[in-house]
Amino acid sequence: LLWLAAGSMQGQSAPAPFNVLVFSKTTMFRHASITNGIAAIQQLGVENGFTVDATEDSSAFTAENLERYKAVVFLNTSGDILDEPQQTALQNYLKSGGGLAGVHAAIAGDVATEGGWGWYGQLCGTEFTNHSAIVPANVLVEDAENCSTAHLPKRWARTDEWYNFTTNPRGKVRVLASLDEATYRGGTMGCDHPVAWCQAIGKGRFWYTALGHTETSYTEPHFLHHLLGGIQIAAGLK
Repeated sequence: LLWLAAGSMQGQSAPAPFNVLVFSKTTMFRHASITNGIAAIQQLGVENGFTVDATEDSSAFTAENLERYKAVVFLNTSGDILDEPQQTALQNYLKSGGGLAGVHAAIAGDVATEGGWGWYGQLCGTEFTNHSAIVPANVLVEDAENCSTAHLPKRWARTDEWYNFTTNPRGKVRVLASLDEATYRGGTMGCDHPVAWCQAIGKGRFWYTALGHTETSYTEPHFLHHLLGGIQIAAGLK
């Protein structure tokens, strides 16, 4: 079902197999949904033609090893997860044509991921500041053609923990979806609250979604398709 939802059509050839590295190291808050997320991405790989290596070992971030992957996924990472040589390896990987998909806590910030790494903050376009409770809210799809949002209803009602950011990333990134703060309590960004975006970095690609806190997120068809599209963007397929 996920393969069909991703837009495959009868008679089309499947994309060439590729490898994805899922990295879920945490040195601060650890999301209970990480296990569910890894399993979901592995299943997306089975259904959509890519293999998944999942690790929390930062030594995977070398130039030689990263060459094996079309995309890296930071899945609810937190804290200082890479040392300087590993940061350089990731930076060079992206600039030379690799891709990174960030999920929820993978956003830059002192109480999120790599708050002390200025380049990563620039890559993300903003930093995490705080969040709402886990409550229902409406996500507003702004890009109806992007493969990570094209399948979604224009007004997507779902329950999650909603992130606020220190600044609005719009203007630095391509915003794909935003939040309607009138539909929940806990938003601090007003009428313009991006929650999913992407941008080019050198020859590479970066995609981020603030969704994905809850364990049940990784069983939701709409969210799984959203995540699949982000991985495909990071891998340069879409």
